[in-house]
Amino acid sequence: MSEVSIIGLDIAKHVFHAHGADGKGRTVFSKRITRGKLLDFFAAQPSCTVALEACGGAHHWARQLTQFGHQVRLIPPAYVKPFVKRQKNDAIDAEAICEAAQRPSMRFVAVKSEEQQAAGLVFRTRDLLVRQRTQLINAIRGHLTEYGWVAPKGPSHVTMLADLIEEDEMVNSLPKAAHAMFRVMLDLLDSLNGKIADLDKEIARRAREDEVSRRLMTIPGIGPISATAIAALAPPAETFAKGRDFAAWLGLTPLQRSTGGKQKLGATSKMGERTLRRLLIIGSSAVVKQASKRGAPKGSWLEQMLARKPRMLVTVALANKMARIVWALLLKQENYKAPVAAKA
Repeated sequence: MSEVSIIGLDIAKHVFHAHGADGKGRTVFSKRITRGKLLDFFAAQPSCTVALEACGGAHHWARQLTQFGHQVRLIPPAYVKPFVKRQKNDAIDAEAICEAAQRPSMRFVAVKSEEQQAAGLVFRTRDLLVRQRTQLINAIRGHLTEYGWVAPKGPSHVTMLADLIEEDEMVNSLPKAAHAMFRVMLDLLDSLNGKIADLDKEIARRAREDEVSRRLMTIPGIGPISATAIAALAPPAETFAKGRDFAAWLGLTPLQRSTGGKQKLGATSKMGERTLRRLLIIGSSAVVKQASKRGAPKGSWLEQMLARKPRMLVTVALANKMARIVWALLLKQENYKAPVAAKA
């Protein structure tokens, strides 16, 4: 039997499938493995390349298999799909992973450590709580509308809503059951606000202690949350050949539909790390808003863009520019230096 050179592993909760191939890409085995026997199976295999889709649990298994001397490669699922043959099952998926990993131009995902995943979990948790807070605020506003009370949008008006519900006039006009439910939702809202505030303090503390985060915060529009999120979620800067590649990984570059030598660019791709992309756009929006009110530096790129482009387009373009600056600072390990406009 030929020696195994690469193994494509399709992972799941309980049942896995391994597809082994030799150096020429010929199939050596295709085997169904239960979760309890997976590590024993790979411990018995000679050191080789093991490819997995970068999905839930992939980083955990990558760390486990690396301990057996295997070289683990994680592939984005979107890059595996073109290699899937007709129909779909675990065996076909494992074969497609194995085939995709053998392509010379294939792009891989860096394996994260447990500490990196834990740092990223802080932002995932905060996002979850913020979404729940927004859901509660919208529920309160919507239910109050049913009783003829209309309130403005946004969390800044929550205090007004709480005071409104506790007023004697409101208490008397609302059914007791409705008032009790509003009280439950407001209590939940207070609890969420407290937990979000605690997470903001934890993120600020990490930003002060981390050298990379402090360096990133020198960029206008990047605060503690964005800086620590980039440090935790972004792969090493050396992964990308240039700043545009990092911006494309975030989904901040335009879609290309070029053909016949003609360049055709579409809308922003939005194909990338959504958490970091959202944070950069929020940061750039704050910079653009401030520049619209107080004016951008004379002769700067931002001033020229605001003079001839819509505000939202400038916001996304600035987020793209910020992503490239982030890549440069991470690679060169330097602080941000504001450009000086050339004298006429």
